[in-house]
Amino acid sequence: MSDVKVRCALKWNSQTKPGLDLTAIGPAPLIDAHIHVDSYPPEQQELLLASLANSSVQAVIAVSMHLGSSRANLQLAKRYPGLVRPAFGFHPEQALPPQAELELLFNWMDEHVQQMVAVGEVGLPYYNRLEASQSGSPFDLAPYIVLLERFIQFASKHNKPIVLHAVYEDADIACDLLERHGITQAHFHWFKGSTATIERMARNGYYVSFTPDLLYEEEIRSLARQYPSDQIMAETDGPWPFEGPFTGQETHPRMTADVIRAYSKLTHQDESAVRQLFYENTRRFYSLSD
Repeated sequence: MSDVKVRCALKWNSQTKPGLDLTAIGPAPLIDAHIHVDSYPPEQQELLLASLANSSVQAVIAVSMHLGSSRANLQLAKRYPGLVRPAFGFHPEQALPPQAELELLFNWMDEHVQQMVAVGEVGLPYYNRLEASQSGSPFDLAPYIVLLERFIQFASKHNKPIVLHAVYEDADIACDLLERHGITQAHFHWFKGSTATIERMARNGYYVSFTPDLLYEEEIRSLARQYPSDQIMAETDGPWPFEGPFTGQETHPRMTADVIRAYSKLTHQDESAVRQLFYENTRRFYSLSD
């Protein structure tokens, strides 16, 4: 589908006026707060993005894995303006590149800071470190902490939100760094952690987002019951696949509607009101405008 057709398909969204009560004219649009669009096969990326309007998806926060991924997401954002909102960074669950490559990434981010909605996805390698521990292999966490602090400093310097991959005890390290640099605009995606950490994050004003596993994972459902409702969003982390009722399905941003429905049932709230809540939370956190 051409850019023109996509923009026409999104006409309803682009004409929505700030402050308008969307519940009066139908359900609020959806926003996928965390997805790896560039990680889908190339032939699927355009099909997925072109289908969003028919699924009431107004925007996706396209997080990046590394410099090449950041460049790819920037190109997608140029092709689908307003629909793809890119975040640039380096995903922690991979080997660190040479320092020269990291310098290229930070220099590139400096050059394109006006095109990014956030720094991300960045964080700490909990799962790779766990795998190394289970196999008896050494793992040096220190350079990952140094890199995360540099991303946090970048976010602080440019007044950008930061999207974090930091679960369990790693979240406490991330919180230490965020507090050190006075960062409050932090989004812990697909978060899992202790009650004490959850309370700390909520107190600091950090946001979390729920994936479709809210429908079947008690750990995530417990988090949803505890976390302040004005600090939550919905995500898919696509193309990551899900289980339960989503087994065998390609992960799609429209699944955020299932997340919202599950949250409304879990918290005994009206689904339309919850959908509006998630929409407003995500637009506020990422400073999205039409």
